[in-house]
Amino acid sequence: MDVSLTLWALTIAGLCALIAADFLIGRTPHDVSMREAGIWTVVWVALAGLFGLGLLFFSGGQPAGEFFAGYITEKSLSVDNLFVFVLIMAKFAVPTKYQQRVLLVGVLIALVLRAVFIAAGATIIASFSWVFFIFGAFLIWTAWKLIKEARAESDEEEEFEENRLLKAVEKRIPSTDRYHGTRLFITENGKRLMTPMLVVMLAIGTTDVLFALDSIPAIFGLTQDPYIVFTANAFALMGLRQLYFLIGGLLKKLVHLSYGLSVILGFIGVKLVLHALHETGVHVPEISIPVSLGVIVAVLAVTTVTSLRASRKQAAEEAEPEKPRVNV
Repeated sequence: MDVSLTLWALTIAGLCALIAADFLIGRTPHDVSMREAGIWTVVWVALAGLFGLGLLFFSGGQPAGEFFAGYITEKSLSVDNLFVFVLIMAKFAVPTKYQQRVLLVGVLIALVLRAVFIAAGATIIASFSWVFFIFGAFLIWTAWKLIKEARAESDEEEEFEENRLLKAVEKRIPSTDRYHGTRLFITENGKRLMTPMLVVMLAIGTTDVLFALDSIPAIFGLTQDPYIVFTANAFALMGLRQLYFLIGGLLKKLVHLSYGLSVILGFIGVKLVLHALHETGVHVPEISIPVSLGVIVAVLAVTTVTSLRASRKQAAEEAEPEKPRVNV
């Protein structure tokens, strides 16, 4: 798909306009209701759908199919990010009315950093086709790792551990121990101090980059077009804030999500390896975009249904009163 500089500029300008509108709408700190989160989640999904239909109309079925497959994959992997976002919010004790501002700026940081990753990945792929073998092997390994983590049942609560960047920032920049509205810096006794608001925004943005280490190779397994990779990531991330408030309470019910994501990552990993073999002249079947899209949607549907059933069954067992023992 040939994308002119003009189209790139218009796309980035359009995304910036959407981000600005989102920022203006949520500029006043407040607790986000389920209704508000639901409406805006539908709006962002609809915008992504319209963009995909635009690709279908102007560029054909192949780019549109790649966009939808990439968008659904990135969206499903982003849901996994929400588990960590919940831990970060708890770790820094972010007041609920400020959480939407934290997520908005954090996701914006993540989007900029992902754009750098995508540009680097596209350059490497254009120069070295053998990198598909590395991407494919990495995704298969990540899929196996997800399965092992899902099977390792532990009663201990997960805790968020700050990455090195955050530790370095907190160590070198004086900070306050409490929030001052949405302000990032304040001045006390003539000294400029960083507030926890900036720290938690950096935590959201930089932690998402760690997740991008598997999601970026995954989408490159579905399309090698940097424009589609970037836009699919952008739309998936930009609706993440509303999704956080919408399904935050339902996250614990998606008990089989890791299994579903591992199947998707493993499938894309195999697809990448087959593509790499095909590029080197080996006659192997390649997996088409319609097949990829069908597998991704089917896996997510099955995972959601089985997760909800398992959660419902577990809740029923916990609610059932224990039968008294009869001494004979």
